[in-house]
Amino acid sequence: MFSVELLPDPRIDRAVRSDWERLREAHLPSAGRNPSPSNRPHLTAAVREHVDPAALEDLVELLPLPLEVSGVVLFGRERFVLARHVVVAGALAAFHAAVARRLGPPGARFETTAVDRWTPHLTLARGLDADHLARALRAVEIPNMVGEAVGLRVWDAAAKAVTTLR
Repeated sequence: MFSVELLPDPRIDRAVRSDWERLREAHLPSAGRNPSPSNRPHLTAAVREHVDPAALEDLVELLPLPLEVSGVVLFGRERFVLARHVVVAGALAAFHAAVARRLGPPGARFETTAVDRWTPHLTLARGLDADHLARALRAVEIPNMVGEAVGLRVWDAAAKAVTTLR
């Protein structure tokens, strides 16, 4: 599995990392608990069985992209993923569509990254139950932020390797 990831500017990165730390301090699940050096706040634009990073290299010319981070979004039913919502607008939507054109449609397993199904977000925590969720919402700060996506990378989950395009 490969994912195409946009990297936020330093201000948004710091805000997400601060929420990761607040969740850890509250003894809650946190995306910041992953010790891998490649673990950092990111916005997944596509997930596919295979991605050739060379097919995306010219998309770095579209960076930086404006990002608007607002509120939270939840995924799941009994176990939840808590994330910061990123508004799909203008240049970000066009970038996502360009990635999709290059990579082709996602398979059923990754259909949530299709152009008409995508919910851009910055993950704060995974595996929250209802009790954790209430506590997590009290622990994190949720300021609206306007910033930019300034980097692009491809994550190869099998190899646990990152190809940085910018």
